[in-house]
Amino acid sequence: MKPPSKLKNRAGLWLIARGDTVAKTKTRVVVALGGNAILQRGERGTYEEQLANVRKTAEQIGKMILSGKYQVVITHGNGPQVGAILLQNDAGQKYGIPAMPMDVCGAESQGLIGYMIQQCLREVFVKAGRPDIPVATVITQVIVDKNDPAFQNPTKPVGPFYTEEEAKRLAKEKGWVVVDDAGRGWRRVVPSPDPKDIAEKEAIRCLLDAHVVPIASGGGGIPVIEEDGKLKGVEAVIDKDLAGERLAEAVDADVLLILTDVDGVAINYRKPNERWLRRMTVQEAKRYLEEGQFAAGSMEPKVRAAVRFIEWGGKRAIIASLDRALEALEGEAGTEIVR
Repeated sequence: MKPPSKLKNRAGLWLIARGDTVAKTKTRVVVALGGNAILQRGERGTYEEQLANVRKTAEQIGKMILSGKYQVVITHGNGPQVGAILLQNDAGQKYGIPAMPMDVCGAESQGLIGYMIQQCLREVFVKAGRPDIPVATVITQVIVDKNDPAFQNPTKPVGPFYTEEEAKRLAKEKGWVVVDDAGRGWRRVVPSPDPKDIAEKEAIRCLLDAHVVPIASGGGGIPVIEEDGKLKGVEAVIDKDLAGERLAEAVDADVLLILTDVDGVAINYRKPNERWLRRMTVQEAKRYLEEGQFAAGSMEPKVRAAVRFIEWGGKRAIIASLDRALEALEGEAGTEIVR
């Protein structure tokens, strides 16, 4: 092995890196993990359940990295986890414990999930005789436009269910927007603004240049706005797939791989004329989006993110099931969106 050499990265900082170059020689892949990577349907969400799911997920990601072909950046959802943190906040107020704002809860969930992924990936690397592969979680802020129309039209349900009386009282006390959530109870809704930039992109690039596997932009990132040269957290939720696409741009990725609990993309989903697609052009994807073929908050943002990535200049965008991740990268599974 060659001795470490001092190398300058894109941020102008000095790093100690293995070998003589940090030039990108492997295919750089942003892997966007769906909720099933951490919590399966029907589970209570105990730590043990989540860790077992993450362990299986880490085996899939580990195969990509250990193949020697791919340099991987990991991002993930956080819906059940941040929801649980909000419930704990709500319960704690009865005992005089101050509730934390949503941006802080998002940061907590990034640390929680990143911790599990780091541990489980290390297990995979140690078992393969590669304990030298480092993994690090970046608590990531995602910049949004303070004038985004979403702030005038909150639509994303968050937190616990309330009775109508409780919800309207909280709305008056806290300035929340509350709605009846499909007859199941009343919930708070928050804006879902479009992600514009990754605040920690240079730090993530530094990690890649130093051959670290970064975990970043968890749960769509912590939404922040810029005011007077400062970043300020806002009460909002960014779609994780759209934020993952911004992350892919920020790290100059070759591939955006969105992993979920279905085999790929289908049109006329769950109808007699259902058809699964192996390839889909950007033009076809846009037409299907306009037709309303994909469910909002589910497949729709995944397809939209894939389209954005290809239009930005990405080489490949793939939507596939978690358990066939490596096959999807090899072109043997999933749906690929092409120019």
